[in-house]
Amino acid sequence: MLLGVAPYDPDDTSLEDKVGVATGLAYTSVGGETLEIEVAVVRGRGKVQLTGTLGDVMKESASAALSYARSRAAALGIDRDFHRSRDLHVHIPAGATPKDGPSAGIAIATAVISALTGRPVRGDTAMTGEITLRGRVLPIGGLKEKSVAAHRNGIANVIIPYGNARELEELPAEVLAAVHFHPVRTMDEVMAFVLRGVAAPLAELPINTAAVAGAAASVAH
Repeated sequence: MLLGVAPYDPDDTSLEDKVGVATGLAYTSVGGETLEIEVAVVRGRGKVQLTGTLGDVMKESASAALSYARSRAAALGIDRDFHRSRDLHVHIPAGATPKDGPSAGIAIATAVISALTGRPVRGDTAMTGEITLRGRVLPIGGLKEKSVAAHRNGIANVIIPYGNARELEELPAEVLAAVHFHPVRTMDEVMAFVLRGVAAPLAELPINTAAVAGAAASVAH
């Protein structure tokens, strides 16, 4: 109490491995923060619902992530017709806070693929990077602030675009000592690092209809 109120509240970040959940990193007007990106899969007709007060650029990132998942379905162990038989709900909590920008692209793609395969995502890992339709990972801004946020929340590994690797020497020494950074060029590299276990058949994945309440308002993919 002698030092006053803490300048930051810890983000609600879990370090447990989870299916359909990936940790992204965001740069805001008050510094960096973590974003827990959730994806639920239900039987349906290929609709996609995006919630969490997302801006147009972030919605475009989600569309690119889905296209990547479809293009790599066979290699990832996903039913190639999932977009015809399943609905997806992509949600980023703290819905009262507007969110935008392309840097959550690889985290969205990771959460989508995890949900479709039943493979957990490493909970000790956060990521930032823009994704292209071909699965390339493009550079982002705010690496220092995002890295500090990861360190603040006890995250051990951070995946960054290869194009940002040259900025690592500018990070605080305490962050570099505690966090392992993994520069990547493609989503295939991301998947190889963050996904645990073996893909489960899509038909056997649990269907949680309660998690996608309001699916009637879904937008077509």
